[in-house]
Amino acid sequence: MIGTIRERDFRGVDLNLLVTLLVLLRERSVSKAAACLHLGQPAVSGALARLRELFHDELLVRGKGGMQPTQRGLELQAALAPALVELQAVVSDAPAFDPARSDRSFVIGMPDWIDTWLLPGLVARLAAEAPQARIAVVATDRFRIADMLLQEQLDLAIGAFPAGPAWQRSRPLATVPYCCVARPGVIGKKGTLTLKQFAALPHLMVTYRGAFHGTVDDALDALGLKRRIVCTSPRFSSLPRVLQQVPAIATVPQVLAPGWQRDFGLVRAAVPLKLPPSPVAIVHHASRDKDPALRWLCGLVEAVVADADLA
Repeated sequence: MIGTIRERDFRGVDLNLLVTLLVLLRERSVSKAAACLHLGQPAVSGALARLRELFHDELLVRGKGGMQPTQRGLELQAALAPALVELQAVVSDAPAFDPARSDRSFVIGMPDWIDTWLLPGLVARLAAEAPQARIAVVATDRFRIADMLLQEQLDLAIGAFPAGPAWQRSRPLATVPYCCVARPGVIGKKGTLTLKQFAALPHLMVTYRGAFHGTVDDALDALGLKRRIVCTSPRFSSLPRVLQQVPAIATVPQVLAPGWQRDFGLVRAAVPLKLPPSPVAIVHHASRDKDPALRWLCGLVEAVVADADLA
């Protein structure tokens, strides 16, 4: 391996310069990067100038809301982050993670239905196994997850996310089906709902981009049917109280139904359509592969899901 290294390739490359590049790409601001690195702004500006010369690219350019990375900058960010983490693991003698003694804060991205389903069990296990550690939950969705991981806004995320870039790691957790929920009288007493009734009823829908068309509509289109959506929301948590007030239905992840039946008096029925279930997974950046604390946290999440009710 060592014989393949060409020494001249590294002439003029300072490892600290690459660290500065990653911080600049993450913060997208010279002043913020300088504060993170405990350096003066002139030093960071000078480092950026050297980096631009080294890579023959602007790397960061001014745009709306501050500096924005160029395509080359994004490519370097994705490639260098895991490489530097690997190098750090080689040159440092970091102790193994001890959850019982750790006071680490973890930032976890979750859509609100995952929050409702898993957070109580996760916090309970955290309190038992790592009483000094903390969790900060940040809202995310399928459209923002890759950028949030790339910008190091999250340690990991839990949800039904699409396949991402090569650096996005995914650990399957569960497959969650859907069901219909409504107030009593809207769905039959025996919890049955025909396709004709389903299409005729007004619907509530959760969408992260304000659209009035989703997976359910795709399935109805295939049958030559339409539904009427009377309200959309970016949060599942807003639906139960609306459903208490109006004779409408909502198609939601089945794990939400038991709590909504208990707390809001709603009833549920099977969806009279073939809908693909939601494949829930843990996702994180490849640069965190060697982080023992994150591996422990992933195991904790897996244990919570194993104990959770999918019915």
